[in-house]
Amino acid sequence: MATSNNLHPGMTLSLNNKLYRVESCVKVTVPKGTPFIKTKLRDLGSQELVEKNFKLNQPITDVSLVERKLEYLYMEGKDYLFLDIGNLDQVLIAATIIGNKVSYLKEGVDLKAAFYGPTVFSVELPQFLELLVVKTEQGDAKSIAAGTKLAMLETGAKIEVPPFIEAGDIIKVDTKTDEYIQRV
Repeated sequence: MATSNNLHPGMTLSLNNKLYRVESCVKVTVPKGTPFIKTKLRDLGSQELVEKNFKLNQPITDVSLVERKLEYLYMEGKDYLFLDIGNLDQVLIAATIIGNKVSYLKEGVDLKAAFYGPTVFSVELPQFLELLVVKTEQGDAKSIAAGTKLAMLETGAKIEVPPFIEAGDIIKVDTKTDEYIQRV
């Protein structure tokens, strides 16, 4: 079992039957009192950020999340159905876990999912995807000055693209920054 002295950012903890990721931690020493460790923890269920203090050498429960590769199949109700590529099981992931990444989901896209037991806590898209432009809009004065126009992709995402991109083009998109990279 680990102790609070071993805390570091990126670590995953189990506290009160909830999972938290350590965002930051610092040892605090006070002139008249006992030193302690001050942390900021992200609740992996609700994504809420909480602060918690630990005594030195306090026992903590460190947990490991298992990363598995999933392939997107389709939307089922309000949730999303994936195929676990490792064991061919179907995995249903709640829309709250997918979040704004839904704008880049299309059938056949592979992503990484962090599991603790049977529960998925987070998903990570590939950094770059090649997607079809289905519609472009004429830019307004501001976007024309910047040399861009708005394009809608096959997944529903809208991003700024150079003026020479037209409907029917396939473009490479950075899913982390929502930016156009190049025409394919």
